[in-house]
Amino acid sequence: MIRKVLEAAGLLLASAGAALAATAVDNDYPTSARVDYVIACMAANGQSREAMTRCSCSVDTLASILPYDRYVAAETILSMRQGVGQAASIFRNTPQYEDNIAELRRAQAEAEVRCFK
Repeated sequence: MIRKVLEAAGLLLASAGAALAATAVDNDYPTSARVDYVIACMAANGQSREAMTRCSCSVDTLASILPYDRYVAAETILSMRQGVGQAASIFRNTPQYEDNIAELRRAQAEAEVRCFK
């Protein structure tokens, strides 16, 4: 009897751990990154409650599609492209960076469809 209870408890803990791991993967954007995104989105879309709701939806959608490390990589590339000089030129003229940016753009387009249409 005790063995069955321990086995059941072990299965319960294992399934809870798997659920937490899945949630951690889906929610790997830090709160500060989500807030920054929503603030910038609201600046572009209006300072209203509706805009906040849509922008929150947008960052949640983005996070469900694109892991945080790839989001940071794409945002860094875009930021570096705005500079001047040889360093910025490298980020503008390297084809491999286009894949990172295209992935971000696809995720942003999906978020636009889900949250703003």
